[in-house]
Amino acid sequence: MSNPGAQLSVEQQQQIAAAQAQAAAQAQFGVPPAAPQASASLYVGELDPSVTEAMLFEMFNTIGPVASIRVCRDAVTRRSLGYAYVNFHNVLDGERALDTLNYTVIKNKPCRIMWSQRDPALRKTGTGNIFIKNLDKSIDNKALHDTFNVFGNILSCKVAMEDGSSKGYGFVHYETAEAAENAIKHVNGMLLKDKKVYVGHHIPKKERQSKLEEIKAKFTNIYVKNLDTEVSLEEFSEIFARFGKITSVVITTDENGNSKGFGFVNYENHEEAANAVNELHDTDLKGKKLFVARAQKKHEREEELRRQYEQAKMEKLNKYQGVNLYIKNLEDDIDDEKLRQEFSVYGVITSAKVMRDERDQSKGFGFVCFSSPDEATKAVTEMNGRMIGNKPIYVALAQRKDVRKSQLEAQINQRNQIRAYMPVGYAHPGTYGRLGRPAHFYGGVGMINAVPGTTPNIRTNNYNMVNRSNGRPQNAPQNAGRPNASNRGARNQYQPTKQHNQYSQNNRVANGQGLSNSRNSATASQSSSSAISSVFDTRKFVGVSPEAQKQLLGEQLFPKISDRQPELAGKITGMLLEMDNAELLHLLENKAALDSKVDEAVSVLKQHAMATGQNFPDSE
Repeated sequence: MSNPGAQLSVEQQQQIAAAQAQAAAQAQFGVPPAAPQASASLYVGELDPSVTEAMLFEMFNTIGPVASIRVCRDAVTRRSLGYAYVNFHNVLDGERALDTLNYTVIKNKPCRIMWSQRDPALRKTGTGNIFIKNLDKSIDNKALHDTFNVFGNILSCKVAMEDGSSKGYGFVHYETAEAAENAIKHVNGMLLKDKKVYVGHHIPKKERQSKLEEIKAKFTNIYVKNLDTEVSLEEFSEIFARFGKITSVVITTDENGNSKGFGFVNYENHEEAANAVNELHDTDLKGKKLFVARAQKKHEREEELRRQYEQAKMEKLNKYQGVNLYIKNLEDDIDDEKLRQEFSVYGVITSAKVMRDERDQSKGFGFVCFSSPDEATKAVTEMNGRMIGNKPIYVALAQRKDVRKSQLEAQINQRNQIRAYMPVGYAHPGTYGRLGRPAHFYGGVGMINAVPGTTPNIRTNNYNMVNRSNGRPQNAPQNAGRPNASNRGARNQYQPTKQHNQYSQNNRVANGQGLSNSRNSATASQSSSSAISSVFDTRKFVGVSPEAQKQLLGEQLFPKISDRQPELAGKITGMLLEMDNAELLHLLENKAALDSKVDEAVSVLKQHAMATGQNFPDSE
């Protein structure tokens, strides 16, 4: 569940608390609520993913005191699911909100408000639910609601949409079955926006599917394709008349009267139609093999094709699950055969492919597929980080892009949740500060500021909380904890130390908080820069411990990332340092690859900020 307190401002939380206290006082002194038997909870749907509790509070609090607001979010990614619940203390306030705020535009999308139905029985039985089709594309939720609300109280009303455009049908759920019958009686067959609409009782999908199966079992209409264009209607009729009495037959033609190569034949009974399909399917007619089958409606064909596509997709994914490897940081002269040779010692390879661009140049990555998961696992263990040519390659199990993105979002969310409850004296591994500043955390100042996920002005774990919006306690001196603070206007100034090992020690926080690396520029000494850069000679890098590698890589990555994202450089560097060292080497050597990873990290951070209602800095 999401935490509304993390989304609402302190003032908004205080207003809700005051309303709750007032309701409690009324109950204590015997003041009855307006309608104790009714729920004052509203469902708010069709919301943009960026809509937060604070935005909804500003909107609904104009109607009356709000008890609580909750935007429903995905349990892992914390993305908004597009709907929320708003609870009033007074049911009359809920009625006014429903009457006045329904279909109000929020973030360029009209919201849809209805009473929250906690009892699923009403939704499942479908009593009072009607289906409307052949709607004009211009009819939206509000227009449909205005058309049908004259027949009774509407619980919900929705036009089916796809990519922001109407699909031509919708649903209206009435409070009573009598209202639904009245709407069907008066609107079915009438014109709405010059189109004759169908209105009938909504039939649940399971019942529709069972009826469809009955129709399939007793079909009389058959579809014939791959007809020669020279076949006349008379010849066509004679061929199919041998199997029974035909009620109708047609060959589809274009505007010029020429055959399109397919047609339909309808028999009087099912047995005759089934016999024609069995006897004529795959037979030759004027040199062409006929396709004869039961005629299907368009939506049925599309559903069947979609189901076949999804099934084939899942079979393919399951087939390559755990056996397909992703390899990158390949040298340009590595081709398919060379890649196959390098990995062939670990098992039977079913395919090996180096990806290339439109000029047939290597993109630096490829895929190797083994015949069994054990072989693939052994290859990952042995080959990841191994030198091929002059580069250490990165090897891992191949993942779909959406899976990688979900995992990254989950890691970001988990890290942020942990960070919210950490004491000031602790810093996150791999966290980098900005120029000349300790990495995010300060101690020893007697201030109590709000931390996401905690209550304002409450001391947590006996530690003083800091204001993370600017990385410094509000009442701390401007120069506190910042060497050379008088020169803060000169962003690129940095005083180098005499030796590289001294440089590394001075840039490491005593309690392991991470590096407070500055953004080296042309003013930094050449001796210090060359000392760091020389470590990235491939032969010297291999002999360094993984921990030292990670530190040196971070020192090189941070200034490069700061050039593009100065406000987010610390977070992005920490995110990238979770990657494999071989992959980080590739990012340092390939600016395009680094820019791509930075953009991906910014995208994830931006989505997380939108989902949690935080401000997102514009760094570029």
